Amino acid sequence: MTDEQLMRQVKDGQLKVLEVLYDRYQMKLYNFFLKLCRDPMASEDLLQNVFMRIMKYRSSYNPEYPFKTWVYQLARHLFYDHYQQQMRTRDQFASVDQVEASDTIDNDLEQQEEQQQLEEALQRLPLEKRELLVMSKIQGMHYEDIAAIKGITISNVKVQVHRAMKDLRSAYFNIN
Repeated sequence: MTDEQLMRQVKDGQLKVLEVLYDRYQMKLYNFFLKLCRDPMASEDLLQNVFMRIMKYRSSYNPEYPFKTWVYQLARHLFYDHYQQQMRTRDQFASVDQVEASDTIDNDLEQQEEQQQLEEALQRLPLEKRELLVMSKIQGMHYEDIAAIKGITISNVKVQVHRAMKDLRSAYFNIN
């Protein structure tokens, strides 16, 4: 069954079917949150809250539109609510963890360092740009889906992703 067919059943009160959608989307949404906030516990909480909101707002789902678009819109809104709450309660920004450079030439360590630098560069980007890159490059979402989620044109998504990649490159090569 398609996601849309399953969600129609959930909308009609068959909440047991939500387990199938949870199985399909749990890792994607968890990774989406994790890449945005770098906090495994917060990502798990946000994931659970997405599915609680699906149950709560199931009557607002329009089966004419892709379920994936609708669920990611819920996830985005939930994350922004969480992010704004964190910003209000936080006195200072958490410092970025830094990995000490190693003198060894071991490929695994080099790859790990490059990955850490990439993660650090991604975290330096503004939230809007980070979110775009997570959806397009890490989650592998199509520009059409991102455009529907964000409520902008596909051309606008392409331009924003291009600019975000340019900023990521700049941040990556400027890490000391």
